[in-house]
Amino acid sequence: MLHLKAISKQFGGLPALTDVSFSVPRGQITALIGPNGAGKSTLINCITGVLTPSSGSISLGVHEISTLPAHAIARLGVACTFQNLKLFDRLSVLDNVLTGLNNDAGNSWIMALLRLPALRHRERQLKLRALQALDSFGLSAKADWPAAVLAYGDKKRLELARATVSQPQLILLDEPVAGLNATETQGVEQQLRRLRQEGQTLLLVEHDMELVMGLADQVVVLDSGCVIACGTPQEVQCNPRVLEAYLGSMEATT
Repeated sequence: MLHLKAISKQFGGLPALTDVSFSVPRGQITALIGPNGAGKSTLINCITGVLTPSSGSISLGVHEISTLPAHAIARLGVACTFQNLKLFDRLSVLDNVLTGLNNDAGNSWIMALLRLPALRHRERQLKLRALQALDSFGLSAKADWPAAVLAYGDKKRLELARATVSQPQLILLDEPVAGLNATETQGVEQQLRRLRQEGQTLLLVEHDMELVMGLADQVVVLDSGCVIACGTPQEVQCNPRVLEAYLGSMEATT
């Protein structure tokens, strides 16, 4: 699904990423972990087109995307959630999810101006898809609420609904359970398991090690901008370099 080869990124001559290479298998959950400052957010920004790698290549299926702008990558089927919530607070919950279907809405100004039957039919279909997404995340009863009034946990689920509504090829999740309590975290974990069962491919950045080790099919570990380990959760937990760099506190519990 996604293949990164020798990705490097410098800022003013200082390396943030150095020769990062790994693949994200289709239909699985790959977790990207590492200590603060390891380069995780920089790597996600390179994949989504927010940043352009200094060198290396990123392939999404047959498409080379490392030099494409963010909107072009999104059109190829890459969706994401954000570490800091990026919702439209003044729009309704339903309208926030509809923004995730922008690529399916068409761009004919003539149809929009004349309100042709085909356009009205398309809008009904998109609204139905958005309502189905809200229902799958338990938010259908709040479809008409302004996003600003939602509880924090509901806002996290709303971002997930918006990211998944278009059924993208790849979903990037940047700390989806950050700030959630144990019950809310368990609910998000169940949703992510459901997405995998439905065949979705996910790349997950997360600091909750219990969630990562119980959920991910593959774990990639970054430290100081370099990949120091890649494998199953069990393999990563037993890797001495990982234990030293990031998971030292887990040594006594694994």
